[in-house]
Amino acid sequence: MSTSTETRPFEAEVAQVLRLVTHSLYSHKEIFLRELVSNASDACDKLRFEAIGKPELLGNDGELHIDVEFDKDAKTLTVRDNGIGMSREETIANLGSIASSGTRRFLESLSGQQQADARLIGQFGVGFYSAFVVADKVTVLSRRAGAEAKDGVRWESDGQGEYALAAEEIAARGTSVILHLKDDDTEFLDNWKLRDLIRKYSDHVAFPIRMHKQKDGEPTDEWETVNDASALWAKPKSEISDDDYRAFYKSLGHDFNDPLAWTHNRVEGSQRFTTLLYVPAQPPFDLLMGARDERKGVKLYIKRVFIMDAAEELLPNYLRFVRGVVDADDLPLNVSREILQHNRQIERIKASCVKRVLDLLESLAKSDAEKFRNFCRAFGTTLKEGIVEDPSNRERIAKLLRFASTKGEGAEQNVLLDDYIGRMQPGQDAIWYVTADSYRAAAGSPQLEAFKARGIEVLLMFDRIDEWVMGQFPEYEGKPFRNVAKGELPLDEAGRKKQEEAAKEAEPLVKRLKDLLGDRVNDVKVSARLTDSPSCLALSDHDLAPHLARLLRDAGQEVPDSKPTLEINPAHALVQRVGSETDEAKAKDLALLLLEQAEITVGAQLPDPAAFVQRLNRLLSA
Repeated sequence: MSTSTETRPFEAEVAQVLRLVTHSLYSHKEIFLRELVSNASDACDKLRFEAIGKPELLGNDGELHIDVEFDKDAKTLTVRDNGIGMSREETIANLGSIASSGTRRFLESLSGQQQADARLIGQFGVGFYSAFVVADKVTVLSRRAGAEAKDGVRWESDGQGEYALAAEEIAARGTSVILHLKDDDTEFLDNWKLRDLIRKYSDHVAFPIRMHKQKDGEPTDEWETVNDASALWAKPKSEISDDDYRAFYKSLGHDFNDPLAWTHNRVEGSQRFTTLLYVPAQPPFDLLMGARDERKGVKLYIKRVFIMDAAEELLPNYLRFVRGVVDADDLPLNVSREILQHNRQIERIKASCVKRVLDLLESLAKSDAEKFRNFCRAFGTTLKEGIVEDPSNRERIAKLLRFASTKGEGAEQNVLLDDYIGRMQPGQDAIWYVTADSYRAAAGSPQLEAFKARGIEVLLMFDRIDEWVMGQFPEYEGKPFRNVAKGELPLDEAGRKKQEEAAKEAEPLVKRLKDLLGDRVNDVKVSARLTDSPSCLALSDHDLAPHLARLLRDAGQEVPDSKPTLEINPAHALVQRVGSETDEAKAKDLALLLLEQAEITVGAQLPDPAAFVQRLNRLLSA
């Protein structure tokens, strides 16, 4: 019996989620059952963990389970668990607001589509709201473990912007989610349909999912378990089919797609643990947020008791795309996140997980080139972070990376560092690369011209993190990395002599350009890099690439000011025109144009774009 009902508005983001769920999600409606069962399983996991220190929470009801039942006459479907339950405050926090920082990305992912896909539900901690895909009203009855019957709570909403909250006397702990189904969705009031969905999505949930036995098409009072209800990872590999592995991944990762690959291992010896790790086929939507937010993906169990989503302790950040479970036999059951961070056994487990994932990727690269190409498209940039984050595995990670190059196939990143070294020119002692903010900018960089003329291959790097990564990656297999835009270009004796002659001949031109450009540049030099373009920027070995400096400034980071060095091609007609121009104003416009086009080419931000346009117009109309 409920009393003193209070009506409260949803927080703004919940209202947005509900509006999108109820009006935009038409495909895969059945996903709601997976999400509600998953939430119920989490509630049972939490109770089992809390009961380690407080066994009295279980009382005389120690068999944790999830019940699914329906009432055709009332058009209701109920998912009930005898897990941890919720207090009034927890109900408000969990059902009336969304703390997940991924919610904004969820909303952005949906709002741009007329018909969004329900597979996005669950990846952002908003799975409960998928109930409103099929229900026009949802009632939640919950009582927290350890609380008295009178402290139960009733939550109810039609998903229209507010919810009702009331105290209610509830006989047993746990949570019941009662869906009042829409007229168009009564297909879910079918015994065989529900059993099929449970086996499809939740077969490997580690708690019994029960439904009433049927007799003559009617439910009886007797319950029966309809899922496998066992820890898949604890079974011998010989007893698990590929379909079992795929089904478990989908329930674990809230993903409709099959995983790209997986690895299942049991480690024996002084420390015993089991790992089942998956590489997804597509990136999770929160992948790029992993460095800032609490990461989930790999769950820690101890003796099959769920402890926590401990991805940060079990895998480094650059492997944050991995999903799976780790089940340890000999960690204390009352382990906390703080203890995990300073636990030598966890460090050994983490090292083993990293090794297993890298082993899996190396095997995939050798055995299935197409699958590995798909992996690189999805996660190559994330894996690249390991060059900086994991020095002990730097060589292994480097061998897995793929790059675009001047001898590759367009923007496709399929060149291995080992292949590059095998194609190096006689006398070439460095791995040359260029960074830019897009493939076109990298491939069109004027700094490449001398290298192309000499037949030297250059790696084209255009991921946002490349400049940062290469700053921490000095060499590979004894070959130093060199940026084509930085430092002096190494020349043979003949090349040095030719360069010196060109520089001496162009001294008056160089001096005039320095005078015209003034404090806009650090220096002006004759370039050994250019063959076709009139000018380019050259950086010192420690300068930030201009496109990276721009990105950092846009992100609010402080970037030290530095003036570029302008390199010129004195044989180019535009450069020669500066030397012959008698009108000082026109000469200055030409000089600035040489500098500004070089800045644009490397992704720098012009200090005054309007002045650049006016200058260009003056020269074109002259």
